[in-house]
Amino acid sequence: MASEKIPRISLMDLEMNFLEVEQGLTNQEAMEESNRCLYCYDAPCIKACPTGIDIPTFIKKIASGNLLGSAKTIMSSNPVGASCSRVCPTEELCEGACVLNHSTNPIMIGNLQRYATDWAIQNEQTLFQPGVSNGRTVAVIGGGPAGLSAARELARLGYEVTIFEAADKAGGLNTFGIVSFRLPQKISFWEVEQVKKLNVTIRTNTVVGRDISVDKITEDFDNVILAVGMAHVPNLGVEGEELKGVYDAIEFVKATKSGQLSQDFVGKRVVVIGAGNTAIDGATCSIRLGAENVKILYRRTEEEMTAYDFEYEFAKQDGVEFRWLTAPKRIIGNSLGHVMGIECIKMKLGEAEPDGRRRPVPIEGSEYVIPVDAVVKAIGQTRHKELIEAFGLQHNGGVVTVELGTFRTSNPAIFACGDVVFGKGKGDAMVVTAAQQGKDVAYAIHKQYSPVGVVN
Repeated sequence: MASEKIPRISLMDLEMNFLEVEQGLTNQEAMEESNRCLYCYDAPCIKACPTGIDIPTFIKKIASGNLLGSAKTIMSSNPVGASCSRVCPTEELCEGACVLNHSTNPIMIGNLQRYATDWAIQNEQTLFQPGVSNGRTVAVIGGGPAGLSAARELARLGYEVTIFEAADKAGGLNTFGIVSFRLPQKISFWEVEQVKKLNVTIRTNTVVGRDISVDKITEDFDNVILAVGMAHVPNLGVEGEELKGVYDAIEFVKATKSGQLSQDFVGKRVVVIGAGNTAIDGATCSIRLGAENVKILYRRTEEEMTAYDFEYEFAKQDGVEFRWLTAPKRIIGNSLGHVMGIECIKMKLGEAEPDGRRRPVPIEGSEYVIPVDAVVKAIGQTRHKELIEAFGLQHNGGVVTVELGTFRTSNPAIFACGDVVFGKGKGDAMVVTAAQQGKDVAYAIHKQYSPVGVVN
């Protein structure tokens, strides 16, 4: 019997699948929602926001029709506030702290934040101006949320800032690492432009240590901020990783975000290994590329997964299956060197590890094979140890050691923020947290030169 023919999906149809899923509020919805806010004194939502956005003020400005003022209020506290309006786990942060949770539904703070910043984007607003030059120079290595935030604040304080970005475009995770149907690139590009308009120089396609030496950086700049984020997905350490059809989740999502949509997944069976936010992105991207079935394999249980709750719900709504307490043992290939299956082994949870989660232990004799056409690896990311050590900085397995509060490293002229200082821990490495760290670093640098009157 001839095999059933797999239907083809046009690239145009695939492109439609990657359009933003959530629609923004209408004018009427935004007005009605903003008028629900109680404008609390000592508002708990402000305390719950890592960047301290004055939420009642920006909402009140929406209610009064002052959208420019609203956008400025948001972006002054959070330099990547447009992106965060889409990707923040608001139910755990500002909306989770809303006093209306006790009586009705919380204010849709994220949606209102998006409404105001979308207005600024659509109307091509320039929100801030550079400060008066103070003659001091700062190099920021990495143009993601933390690096952009540090650069933005320093430029407003009068510093001459240069961002060194390895990719061909700045924005980091927001530009390349979060799926386009949740965060379109144009949002991140606008935030990058807001920074560039403050006379910040952004040198893309520039790898520090290759295209410019570490010594050159430290010689030419008064201070350095290391905000390089994370690197690639590590190897699984199992047989068959070299086969065709095995993907790095970071590169996989980046390709779709850059418009490189392949028809190779149409009608195929995909397994994603891992259960963090990147794994969810890899799985939901696979669905939108036409995969017939997508499974996420995780060696622990649902309780230990690191993905946000809303990401998990999103994946389930997309039809992604989850196999808990399941680990890959080897990837099986066909005679052409392409993936055709994955051998798994069942796990059980043992003693607690240093991060608090219980260690998964294999159950002998529980092996079984899942037929698959593609495997997406999403088991975390490696760190930039070589670069960190080139700067001579103290670190713990690639996590740079910094002074509490100032983010100063073991070299007094060098500061670090973002993923490069985050250790393991659920919910730590959020975009909004990285943005606040960038601000904190900028203020710490400014304080060493102007100890009085630093504005935070």
